[in-house]
Amino acid sequence: MCGIVGYIGKDEKKEIIINGLKELEYRGYDSAGIAVMSDKGKEIKYFKAVGKLDNLREKTKDFSSKGFGVAIGHTRWATHGKPTELNAHPHLGEYSFVIHNGIIENYAEIKSELEEFGVKFLSQTDTEVIVHSFEKFNNEMKDPFKAFEATIRRLKGSFAILLISKAQSDTIFFAKNAVPMIIGKDDKNEIFFSSSDAPLIGLAKTATYLEDGMYGYAKADEIKIFKDKKEIKTAFLDLPKDKSFAQKEGFRFFMEKEIFEQSQVIGETQMGRVKTNEIKFDELDKKLFDDIDEITICACGTSYHAALVSSYLFERMAKIRTKVEVASEFRYKEPFLNKNSLFIVISQSGETADTLEALKIAKNAGLKTLAICNVDNSSIVRLAESVILTRAGIEKGVASTKAFATQVMVLWMLVVYLASLRKTISKDEIKKEIAAMKHIPQILNVKDDLVDQIHRLSKHYLHGHGFFFIGRDIFYPLALEGALKLKEISYLHAEGYPSGEMKHGPIALADEKLFTIALMPKNILYDKTKSNVEELAARDSYILAISPSEFKLSDDFIKTSEQNHAMSEFFEMMLILQIFALEISVRLGNDVDMPRNLAKSVTVE
Repeated sequence: MCGIVGYIGKDEKKEIIINGLKELEYRGYDSAGIAVMSDKGKEIKYFKAVGKLDNLREKTKDFSSKGFGVAIGHTRWATHGKPTELNAHPHLGEYSFVIHNGIIENYAEIKSELEEFGVKFLSQTDTEVIVHSFEKFNNEMKDPFKAFEATIRRLKGSFAILLISKAQSDTIFFAKNAVPMIIGKDDKNEIFFSSSDAPLIGLAKTATYLEDGMYGYAKADEIKIFKDKKEIKTAFLDLPKDKSFAQKEGFRFFMEKEIFEQSQVIGETQMGRVKTNEIKFDELDKKLFDDIDEITICACGTSYHAALVSSYLFERMAKIRTKVEVASEFRYKEPFLNKNSLFIVISQSGETADTLEALKIAKNAGLKTLAICNVDNSSIVRLAESVILTRAGIEKGVASTKAFATQVMVLWMLVVYLASLRKTISKDEIKKEIAAMKHIPQILNVKDDLVDQIHRLSKHYLHGHGFFFIGRDIFYPLALEGALKLKEISYLHAEGYPSGEMKHGPIALADEKLFTIALMPKNILYDKTKSNVEELAARDSYILAISPSEFKLSDDFIKTSEQNHAMSEFFEMMLILQIFALEISVRLGNDVDMPRNLAKSVTVE
């Protein structure tokens, strides 16, 4: 979820770039940088800083960049290499600078070739190969654009790239594949680049949205765009006037946007970690798992539900006892702590007070600790012995969606990683899990007909005396999460239950005004769940069945796709439950992003 901004023009470039990056803060980042070059190409000034943009602004406070020139800026969310100034963008060659969003899948191969050629690398990133490849080609071809074209052809993966060079000092070279890139322009021959609309509003009048495979170059008086070596023309459209609307990228609410982003962010969560035949966590030392015979996971709210999902997987695949604790209870129960337990905490913000206190208890007791978090340099991240960042980007909607999805994905990856270390699953089983993981981004692509169907169904659920969300195995925590999402933004009473618990008390509430949301996957305990739902239908409960198999007793039915892995079904049903809660809340006229009585980061008890 990194951010890119570029500018060609006569105005103060530092302010345009940093202010543009400020508009992209919502995407999440751990470091930032800027590079500015005058039109004569005598020098390129660059600045980098770890942490917030205020640190970059402080570093550039005495720098002025008036007069014609080109500038590029970047906010980085680490995928290769830790958040340091060396790893921050822009990355430099001998006479060029580059910024990049995405991942270069074949960077190791390119880096090895360049090192044999004598190139010295300064960073741990995949991005640095771009600028060195460009300069190598340019030194041979003596033509900067042909050198850039050759560089882009060499790359495999996802990228939005801006490159500036003394070899052609009035120009920004650009390329886009699978990562957003927008070019804007105004009436003064000024040209702007960005990852989204927001930084362009108030500066550019029109913009063109590049498609995958497009690349080219821009000068003050021209923009040339190519695809497959052929020059093409693209339409420049009027920009929206509202910056908050632009940040939402046309969606009604940030929560809705974040639901649609899940396909992309799950891909970013997997970047560099999900390999062909193994799960790899460069950020973890394998010694973390030495002499561990138990896992304790501590979290609150949505993160607690993600933890519950993983407890099934840890015990099933890694064959290790796993306990899940509610952090607000754990800190007061005088817990008995096993010295051979790995203590895992999960938090979106990294500032959750109860979870932070639980982590302190575990640390003081000498336990090994691991944090799974979305925010680098947060309190929990700084305190934990080891950290896995989920890379979800900033989540503005108070009701968590993409943070939950990435937490579950990280935990699933960690289960397979640990199972491989413990040799509790075979190589064929690992390949099966990895194949399922790689399929999840496709499953999370939101289809318009699904949204339309759920919107139509949602009008049935505005009255009644409550909701039961029910499921078995990993779908029980998903039922809890579905109920929580509905409670948070619709203010309707909802409860999540294991399906088999209905007859142990809750079924007493069943009547025609009780809504049952039944999660009925085919890969886990379908017949058992079906029997439980039939019991509720016999008591006249209004049934919404979510399943790949039609359930004849249901009042409403959402058909899911045929999958051969339970986690594939899990993520598809997760998506449906999120949209279901959203559409009911919209019909009720609620502020989806700012539900009453709730805060995004709970920093007090």
